[in-house]
Amino acid sequence: MKYIDEFRDGALARKLAGAIAREASPARTYSLMEFCGGHTHAISRYGLADLLPANVQMIHGPGCPVCVLPIGRIDNAIELCSRPGLILCTYADTVRVPASKGLSLLKAKARGADVRMVYSAADALAIAQQNPERDVVFFAIGFETTTPPTAVIIRQAQALSLANFSVFCNHVLTPAAIANILESPEVRELGIVPLDGFIGPAHVSTVIGSQPYEYFAEEYRKPVVIAGFEPLDVMQAILMLVRQLNDGRAEVENEFTRAVTRDGNAKAKALVADVFELRRTFEWRGLGEVPYSALRIKEAYAAFDAEARYAIEYRSVPDNKACECGAILRGVKKPADCKVFGSVCTPENPIGSCMVSSEGACAAHYTYGRFKDIAIAGAAA
Repeated sequence: MKYIDEFRDGALARKLAGAIAREASPARTYSLMEFCGGHTHAISRYGLADLLPANVQMIHGPGCPVCVLPIGRIDNAIELCSRPGLILCTYADTVRVPASKGLSLLKAKARGADVRMVYSAADALAIAQQNPERDVVFFAIGFETTTPPTAVIIRQAQALSLANFSVFCNHVLTPAAIANILESPEVRELGIVPLDGFIGPAHVSTVIGSQPYEYFAEEYRKPVVIAGFEPLDVMQAILMLVRQLNDGRAEVENEFTRAVTRDGNAKAKALVADVFELRRTFEWRGLGEVPYSALRIKEAYAAFDAEARYAIEYRSVPDNKACECGAILRGVKKPADCKVFGSVCTPENPIGSCMVSSEGACAAHYTYGRFKDIAIAGAAA
């Protein structure tokens, strides 16, 4: 398939792996964090870590918006959908995220709540138009990639005077999370591995551009390479990071030039700026409270803000004590380090959020890496 197969060429991948092995100095370790869950999935699916020399280590970051959503926000959504007559629309990944008291949106649906999975924000708006006698709430989550579509439907709802529609906004911001990982005292107390550089997210960067990452290169001396999601994209980005580190450079480079520019999508950014503003703080699973890391709906569109309409009060809820999602999202631990991984916690019965979304580190390793762990353990025995 043109424009896909070219980025999955095994021979080219081995050549890139050879270049990385030649250029990676045996006298040092290269600890590189792929922030985005799409990259985590690609690394696991295509076995890219197996192509790298032992001193080039990939660290999973908190780049899955479903994974970083705290339990308290899922509890809020369950409270909403439990209201008589209310329809809650959400993306499919969120319905199985574990909440308090063993609940989830899927279990709430089984108990009679009207929870509907949608493919797009526009689907939620259509459901509100089709059901004028019922309140419809769109449970909006995601990084900068899914924020513009949410802004579009809020403006459309206002233009249509759609009084039965509102949005429960849980959009979070990538650069703030990277800054928190690098500088937060709370995260340092919980422990984090040394980081030498980042593979920057692909889809997020098509919206915000590469410019926001320049701060990390300048202030923290951490190189960033924006990369696409295909295996050759990731391998090329790793090679670019190794070369930067060898040269003592800390710059933002763009491997994903076919889709990302420095300034991003001006129209999308203007749309988001019109509808949303920064929250002072927002809780991330695994990172705790992160200042200015999420968006809320502006006063001009308050009529479509579910938090204001239903007086939603957020309550922080601790994670399951058996779950290591928090440490995995910080890059401190890997999925196989969790005692319940693959036994009690599986995609069919997730204990933590990292096992829910296909972009979650635990779900990716469960699908593509657990049999390798078994083989290695067997060989060692």
